[in-house]
Order: sequence, then structure tokens, then C-alpha cells
Amino acid sequence: MRPPRADDETVRLRLDIAYDGTGFAGWAAQAGQRTVAGVLDEALTTIFRTPVRLRAAGRTDAGVHATAQVAHADVPCAALPNAYPRSPRVGEAEFVPLLRRLGRFLPTDVRVLDIACAPDGFDARFSALRRHYRYRLSTAPYGVEPLQARFIAAWPRDLDLEAMTAASRDLLGLHDFAAFCRHRENATTIRDLQRFAWSRDGDLITAHVSADAFCWSMVRSLVGAVLAVGERRRPVSWCRELLTATDRSSDFAAAPAHGLTLVGVDYPPDDQLSARNLITRDLRTR
Repeated sequence: MRPPRADDETVRLRLDIAYDGTGFAGWAAQAGQRTVAGVLDEALTTIFRTPVRLRAAGRTDAGVHATAQVAHADVPCAALPNAYPRSPRVGEAEFVPLLRRLGRFLPTDVRVLDIACAPDGFDARFSALRRHYRYRLSTAPYGVEPLQARFIAAWPRDLDLEAMTAASRDLLGLHDFAAFCRHRENATTIRDLQRFAWSRDGDLITAHVSADAFCWSMVRSLVGAVLAVGERRRPVSWCRELLTATDRSSDFAAAPAHGLTLVGVDYPPDDQLSARNLITRDLRTR
């Protein structure tokens, strides 16, 4: 990556972001709704004194959290000095003053963790190789301890982790996940599910889910379907059979949003970013 040149009109910034999704109506800006992008766009626009709009790697749903969201914004080079104090601290890294100002402007449930000049060809959404999510639930009879209740779903019913692992394994690979996705106009439901594994630590059960991309509500739907298997309400083979559906299935409910967290986004080396953009923008039909 390189710093902006004098003849550049804009510079693309990469932002690494964390948020508690409880008080947000999702990532994407929506009129009349408090959203993560809306809050961040407003703060950046105020600081740079010019309209700024973020594009994210994953547009998380209402109530979903993130520890490692990635976004980019194109900022006019002429506006960059507005982010800096009149008397900068000697030896301070380039974007630390901006991080500090955002820390004052933003509400406590969203933080920008890092900012850098994006390498050529970088797009937070289209350059991504895969996204990683974690879903956590507690089977403790009392539910979830108060300090964790915003991030872990209570599930005080017995679960067969062996059956859930087998059902999840059947879903791995490149498939049409229409049964697990809410419909979006002109959007494909074909995805490459690369990891769907479960682990247990006492009463805490965690799903680790990774794919090249996810459809609207897909992770929560995958978890919800497998939980039906874990409760022995459905056989292990049922999840595999859902892959033949052409529409969202009504035979199971999506897991509660607050148990889900975006925990990572992978990108290729800088010299492969442009090629990855082309692959991602090519709409899959099978």
C-alpha cells in the first residue's frame, strides 16, 4: 500500500471495526433506524467535513455483533487534514489522531480499532476470500450469566453434539442454500460453506461457521436447522435434504441474533486483490 499522492483525488481507507449489535438495526444504513454504518458515516462525515460512506465486508443483521468487521471508505485527499489536530504529537502513527477523534465521537457500542490506507484494488466486500462467524449458546439450566447475556443465546434443552456435527458436515461445500436464506432480489443463494464445526466447554456450545460469503440470515438459519437435529426433532439426514429446496424453508426457525458474532474476514495478498474482485462480482448460477 502507499500514501496518497498529491495528484490523487481520493484515498481509500480500510477500517477495522467492532460493535455490540444489541442496539443497532443491523449494519446497513436505513432511514429512521439506528445502524452501525449510519453511526459511523455520521461521525466520519463530521470529522472530514465532507460526506463519507462506508462499505463493509459483511452486512450483519439486527442484533448481530462483530469483533472483526472490515469496511472501506473513499475520502477526498483535500479533506484528510480535517482529521488532524493543529498540534500533532511527535512520532505518532498516521491515523492515530483519527482513531482518537472517532473514540470521542462514537457511542460506546461501536469502536474503530484500526485505520490504514488500503492497497490498490482493495474492496472490503468484493476482495474478501471468506468470512468467519461464531455462534454461542448456553445449555445451563439457569440460562446465561448476566455479563454475557447480550452475546450468548440461552438454550436450556439437551443437545446431541455428535448428531449436530454430522448434520453440519453434510452441508459443507458449494451448494444452493436457498432453504437457509431470506430472499433478496437478483441475489444468488449459491455459497461455498467451508467450515461448520461445533465445540463444547461445559455448558457453552459454540458453532464455528466460515464461507466465501453468506446470504441474508444464512448463518442463523444454518444454526437453527442444526439445533433441530441436536434436539432430536429431526434426523441427521434432514439438513442434507434441505439443500434440494428452492425457497426459504419454514420447517425451522433461525437462531436468535444475539448469539452471533462476525469474528474474521480473510483477504488475498495485495497483488491478487483485483483478480479476487472480478471473481466475486461474477454472479454464480451453479
